[in-house]
Amino acid sequence: MIGILNINKPKGITSSDVVTKVKKILDTKAVGHFGTLDPMGEGVLPIGVGKATRLFDVMLKKDKIYEATFKFGYSTDTLDSEGNTVFSGGRVPSLQEIKNVLKEMTGIQFQEPPAYSAKNVNGKRAYELARQGQSVSLASCQIEIYDIAVEPTDFFDIFKFNIHCSSGTYIRSVCRDLAEKIGTLAVMTSIKRLRSGAFDIKDSVTLDELTVLKEKALLSIETAIADLHKVTLPDDCFEYLLKGIKMQRRGIEYDRFALYCKGELFGIAKINGNDRIEIVSYLRD
Repeated sequence: MIGILNINKPKGITSSDVVTKVKKILDTKAVGHFGTLDPMGEGVLPIGVGKATRLFDVMLKKDKIYEATFKFGYSTDTLDSEGNTVFSGGRVPSLQEIKNVLKEMTGIQFQEPPAYSAKNVNGKRAYELARQGQSVSLASCQIEIYDIAVEPTDFFDIFKFNIHCSSGTYIRSVCRDLAEKIGTLAVMTSIKRLRSGAFDIKDSVTLDELTVLKEKALLSIETAIADLHKVTLPDDCFEYLLKGIKMQRRGIEYDRFALYCKGELFGIAKINGNDRIEIVSYLRD
């Protein structure tokens, strides 16, 4: 069994919980998710099955689109509404004030991850240290926000945001940084992932639907790597590929590419330091 599932993760469970449920539904052990969603988060969670789990590094680099709500006026230790209040009394900005700073939020920038995150700190998760009361300081990471838009809600202090961003972007940190630019406080109150790479929420399946569809819900690996350049080697290279022999680059200029031969996908490849083709994720079934 090999392929990718576009799962619509529900609120209230972890991404690891989803993986456990998928393993049970499909009766297979080779299952892994591509990009964590917090328990309070919902929406698109791509799941690799079989050799598709080897696409982890490739999938993590895909851009994402989120729909999130931010509540202004206070802040918490987790930067979301499930944490403990740290500061209160912040003012609620107007819709126009928020719109005025959105341009400053776009582009390449360095973002400090939340202390309550899955980042590794000396072999431990940052959130584990934070829960123990330890001070957690995480290095800022380069991210990019391609677009961010805002609209009002039925509540005067809550606004809804649509955010298109690079991999590695923490929406809770976007909330914190946006509020700081306005001179106030805010926390994230909801988050839904609408798209992850090629996977859109309109095409996703729930866990209940997966229980009925089972293997029929699997999408081909090609669905996930459609944005990569496709390189097809001559038929006489087939045996060399099977034996793992690294061949000369043959004029290939791409950093990463999908490598085919005789109509079969062998995997994701690169040109190594010796100027030869090297498969970094072997995907041939």
